[in-house]
Order: sequence, then C-alpha cells, then structure tokens
Amino acid sequence: MPIELDSTVAAPRPAPAPRLFGARAPGLRERTLFTERLALLLETGVPLHAALQSLLEQTGHPQLRAMIAAMCDDILAGERFSTALARHPLFPVTYVNLIAASEAGGFMAEVLVQLVEMDEKEERLRATLVAALSYPLILLAFSCGVVLFILVSVFPKFAAMFAAIHDQLPWTTRALMVVSRLLTEHGALAAALAAALAGGIWMLMRRPDVRTAVDRAKLRLPVLREVFARIYLTRLLRVMGISLERGVTILATLEACRAVVPNADVQRFIRDLEDDVTEGKGIAAGFQDSGFVPVAVRQMIATGEQTGTLGRVMSRIADSYDRELTRYLARLSKLAEPVMLLVMGILVGTIVSSLILPIFKLSRSVH
Repeated sequence: MPIELDSTVAAPRPAPAPRLFGARAPGLRERTLFTERLALLLETGVPLHAALQSLLEQTGHPQLRAMIAAMCDDILAGERFSTALARHPLFPVTYVNLIAASEAGGFMAEVLVQLVEMDEKEERLRATLVAALSYPLILLAFSCGVVLFILVSVFPKFAAMFAAIHDQLPWTTRALMVVSRLLTEHGALAAALAAALAGGIWMLMRRPDVRTAVDRAKLRLPVLREVFARIYLTRLLRVMGISLERGVTILATLEACRAVVPNADVQRFIRDLEDDVTEGKGIAAGFQDSGFVPVAVRQMIATGEQTGTLGRVMSRIADSYDRELTRYLARLSKLAEPVMLLVMGILVGTIVSSLILPIFKLSRSVH
C-alpha cells in the first residue's frame, strides 16, 4: 500500500543560514558519508538519537555538525526524523519522503542504504561528465592561451613593418592587428568589455524565456539531446523507482522528481503526469505522450504498471540508462578530441598564416 506522507514533512524549507566567509556548504559527498554512517549504526541496533549523537562527535564539518545538532534537538522534542531532515536544504524532497516512508514501514536502515547507492550513482554520473568535458576544455584553454600570446607578444613586433603595406594586407591580418592593438594599448578596456559580455550573458540566462529556450534546445539539438535526455530520464526513473518500491505515494514521488530534474520541459511533463494521476489515469499513459522517453522505455513502464512491479522496472531502466550514458560520454569524449585538435589547428594556423604571408610579401618586394 502506498504510504501517505504527513504534511509536516513537505513544509516549506527555510532559507539556508548565512555562511562565514570561506566556509563551504556541505554537499553530495558529505550527505553520502552521513547517510552511510547512519545506516551502519542503525543496522547494528543503535537507536536513532544515539546514532545521531555519535555522528555529531565524528563530524568535522562545522555546518554539518550544526545540522546534526539541530536534528538531535528535534528528535528529543518528539519530532519525527523526516520532519527534522526537511528543515535542512542539504536533504532533498526525495530523501525526506523516503525517510518518512521508512518511519511508517519500519525499514529505515534499508532505505538509508538505498539512498547511499543513489547518491553514489549521482556522484559517479557527475564524475563521468567532468571526465568527458575535461580534456576538450583543456585543449580549448590551451588554444586560447596560444592565440592570446601571439596577439599580445608577437603581432606588436611586426606592427610597424606591416604599416607600410597596410592596404595590401589580407583582411584577416588587418583584423588581428586591430585586436592586438586593443589588447596591448587598451588592456583595461578589453578586460572591461569581456567582463561586460560575460555579465550580459549571465543576466540573459537568468531570464525565464531564455532559460526555457535553452531547456528546450537541450532536448532537441542532436548531440545535446543524446546527453541531457539520458541524464534527465536516469534521474527521473531512479527517483520514481526507489520511491515507489518503498511505498511513497505517486503524487509525492512526482513532486520530488520536479526537484531533481532542472529542465522546464521535463518539469512540465511531470506536472502533466501529476494531472493524469489526479484524474485517475495510469503513469504509463502519461509516458506515452512524452517526446524524450524512448518507445522501448514506455513499453517497459506500461508492462511494469500492469504487473505491479513499476518501481522495480523503473530502477532497472535507470541503472541501464546510467551505464549507457557512461558509454556514450566516453565515445563522445574520444570523438571530441580530434575535433578540438582540428579546430585548434585551424585557429592557430589562420593566425600564423596571417602573420607569415605579409612577411613573405615584404620579402619579395624588397628583392
């Protein structure tokens, strides 16, 4: 039977307390370690409050210590653990809902182990994304450094020589000379323009209509779609799978899913699913109308709903897509390396040729 969650669990979260300068807020790693240690203590029979007291003594992170101390006080005051967790933004809605379900069902240690596994998979996904992007970004940074060095250190030495044949210079050389002069003679202005451009892009990305357009592009452009659709689908199905397996109601599960998938199109799809469930329709019917969910996944979800194994089916699909995403990112990274090298070669080659060709022209005119 689905477990109804108390309304206090879903109460609005307070704004996080201000941090001291230089203090880093606890993140995914700290939450995973906290959950893993708490699961171990509960599995060995330690009562919840005593387990939290033990974690308070073991934790060195000042903000996490403050959170655990507040939880201990809440437990002593007679509040449920899920209610105490809900007061801290470190613990997402999915986490709180699963703990609430485990309190009602008496299987908190097992749920904590599942939460550790879910956080570890999310951490591996992030590491995979970083690994896939790191080498292309290093190549991009290196090529930008080479270009900047040529424009600032090499081009100015030939400026006087090129001035005599300015009208005969290729347009690329003339354009690069203008950029070189801007960087060397008006460096502060160039930095201000770059900062203004970055600030303008940042402000533009904060506009709801622009963010919606970017979210839509993530699910429509060929390469981006292959990456982001897999990421969003993996997160969505993993949260739904573990929540439904543990008896969390479908509506509470879908509400939690909106918090883990930061894409306007996907969130709209989740809200449509909520409407379908409210109207008495099944989850599978809502998935049939989705454009980013593959047909095979829709069929498996429909089968899982018919056989009463929807949660387990979704968890299995999420694990499969997680592995598939890792393989796809590895292939994409290997393909990106030669492309980035080619782009870097064309860019640097264009700049070098813009420098060398006028020198050859001057040499021929002298002879």
